[in-house]
This record gives sequence, C-alpha cells and structure tokens, in this order.
Amino acid sequence: MTDLIYEKQFRVRSYEVDLARKLRPTVLLNYLQDAAGDHARILGVAVSDLMRRNLTWVLSRYHLRFEGEAGTGEVVRIRTWPSSRSGLFSCREFEVLRADGTPLALVTSSWAVVDVATRRPVRLATHLPDYPLLTRRVVDDDFPSLPRLGEAITEMPFRVRRSDLDLNRHVNNVVYVEWALETIPPEVTDTFRLTELEVAFRAEALYGDWVMARSAPTRDDTSPSFVHQLMNERDGRELTRLVSRWRPASADQVE
Repeated sequence: MTDLIYEKQFRVRSYEVDLARKLRPTVLLNYLQDAAGDHARILGVAVSDLMRRNLTWVLSRYHLRFEGEAGTGEVVRIRTWPSSRSGLFSCREFEVLRADGTPLALVTSSWAVVDVATRRPVRLATHLPDYPLLTRRVVDDDFPSLPRLGEAITEMPFRVRRSDLDLNRHVNNVVYVEWALETIPPEVTDTFRLTELEVAFRAEALYGDWVMARSAPTRDDTSPSFVHQLMNERDGRELTRLVSRWRPASADQVE
C-alpha cells in the first residue's frame, strides 16, 4: 500500500506563520498543491504533461479538517494519493502529519482536467493515461453543493494582481481562500482557530479583474462559522463558495 502514497516534508518558515506563530492555513494549501504536483509528475499526469495536449488540471473542491497546529521550525509531512477517477473528476487525499506522525489535518479534494482553449472539462478516461488508485478516503465527502450566501455582513474588494496568477494564467486557488478568510472579523481570528474549511471553485478570475469577497455568520452553531462567496464585480459571476468553521483557541495561542 505504501508505494501508492507519495510523501513530502516541509519545514515551517518564520514567514509562513500567523500572529499566533502557527502555520497559516493558506500556506498549508500551498504545501498540498506542491506535493500533489510532485506526485502527478511521477504518475505522468503533471500540468506540464497535460499542457502538451492543450489540457490542464483545475481544482474543483477542497474539504479540510484541522486536527492540530505546527509552529516555526517544525517539520510537516504531507502524504497524498489519488483515491478515485470517474467521469470528469478525480479525487486526491492528503494526510498532514507532524514529524512524529501526530495528525495536523485531513484533506480530500476533487480535480478536473479542462481543455485550455474551450475552458471546459473533458472526460478523464479518454484524455489521461491510467494511474494507480488507493481508494481509501481520509474525509468521507461526496461534495454536495455548498450553501449560497444570501445577505453579506462583510464585503471586501480585491484587484487581481500578476502575483495572484498561476500557470493557467488565472487566480490561484489559494488566493481565493486567502481573500475569503480576510473577511473574518478580528474578534474571531484573535480568539478562535480554523477547524474546518470547505471550498467549491466555480469560475476563474483573470488579471485586472475586481473580486468582491463577501461573508456572513451562520446562525445555528455554538462556535463561529461563516458562509463565504467570491464574486467577479465586472460581470457578477460567482467564482467561489466557502464554509469556514472555528473552535476556541487554547490559552497559549491567544496573544
């Protein structure tokens, strides 16, 4: 089984932590993206392989459950594998661990391959070579639709910069999450820690676009939770939906 799992280690740098001196969730997303890309190269389905056929990977869904936190200098181990491939989507799993094997996060994700010219997804069976699957899921999620935000309590505009773009020349998925989390009020971020994050990527934003990050708290949870939405201000397209859930921070994590 272990030969089906790719593992990569990262050491948390001082510029990758937040005000509580813990690894930022968006940095962890970059770690995941990096490990997934390395494994895809080994499997022969990296973006560079697909680009030769005018195809590319795009991320459709993320579901993260945070089990712990890592600080500056700690080693973070990422274990990842593809768990399914059917129709238009392939799922990839991630286990995030401390050096001693203590869980830090459990993550499942869903990916599609799109035609670069048409920007439409293609069927994986007819466009990708076979690669081995390990069917074990770390988060059991069939990726139902996330709730659409109604009336927003907080809105923040962001202009797409060149540094926000990825190899596909659209806003990188991590940037959307960063913008969404920026709308969380300080009274939550100062005394709570992110415990769960669900993301649904729905459309792309390009250089020069203005994106509005909107959010509102939900009403039925004992701990804070928020529904988020990112909109393209030019044409009103919904770019991303997110749900974030938070837990009280321990005493040593509160500044």
